[in-house]
Amino acid sequence: MEHHDMDIHDDDKPVGRILSRREILRMIGGGSAAAFIGLSVPNLIKVQAQTPTATAIPDCVVKPGLTEGPYYVAHDLDRMDIRIEPSDGTIVEGMPFHLIWQISDVTGGQCAPLADAQVDVWHCDSDGAYSGVNDPGFDNEGEMWLRGYQITDEMGRAEFLTIVPGWYSSRAVHIHFKVHTTGLDGADYEFTSQLFFDPEFIEELYQQEPYADKGLPDTSNEVDNIYQGTNGLLNLSMAAMTEEDIESLKEKLEELDITEGYVAIMDVGLDLSDTAEGASDSAGGGGMGGPGGGNPPEGGMGGPGGRGGTPPNGTPPTNP
Repeated sequence: MEHHDMDIHDDDKPVGRILSRREILRMIGGGSAAAFIGLSVPNLIKVQAQTPTATAIPDCVVKPGLTEGPYYVAHDLDRMDIRIEPSDGTIVEGMPFHLIWQISDVTGGQCAPLADAQVDVWHCDSDGAYSGVNDPGFDNEGEMWLRGYQITDEMGRAEFLTIVPGWYSSRAVHIHFKVHTTGLDGADYEFTSQLFFDPEFIEELYQQEPYADKGLPDTSNEVDNIYQGTNGLLNLSMAAMTEEDIESLKEKLEELDITEGYVAIMDVGLDLSDTAEGASDSAGGGGMGGPGGGNPPEGGMGGPGGRGGTPPNGTPPTNP
């Protein structure tokens, strides 16, 4: 599928926040607070379960919520391989990427796998275009490649096969995601955020096709208004797929024909009693009050939106 280079997008502005030191200590529990005094906020955010289990215990990591942006499209695509365009079965070009989610419930200081949560993923292709939307740089309405969701299993895991995304002007390379589940009050709970990549990994990968023709991103992580509020907690740690990884994928997906790629695991801990964090982060409404909402970590940098700059110029996209 052919795409064209884009002008600057009217893309995301940060919402949500990173939990403060006081909130993290309260979540862990007063009896354990003394053991964590003096640790940095990133170290405090990692919460391990107190009770050993027969299976590997995930890192229960409370992470900042970020805006969904203008390119979210509601759909009913329950599938692991989101590289495929459903209308004709074509596969989007790009480096294969096995993205594994580990979703945990950290309510009340626990660290328990969260089963039956819906993890929704969407991102641009290698040329920087999104499916399902009409933008000044592209019109892909009616197409649904690089979109889909999976339901977490009893261990809180959900897996996707996608590609490493490309880039577009004013944004660092990123992947959007949502986690849909039910809060303690029985209401819908929706957590929205974005993932980012190591710049050295991107620089090396983008020397290959189909990324090479477009070159390197014009916006680094540090300059990206949204990345500035992540405290580095949403960075993916990429590893090359092994033969065992590829064989594991082939067992899950029929007629899979890949010989190389990358794999990463992302741990996300959700406090299901925090109805503010679980509110809709949809662009233009709801959520936590827009940019600057919430309190920054004590003694740390501002939470998402606290240090945001001027939004990109350009005509807003016309997607729903």
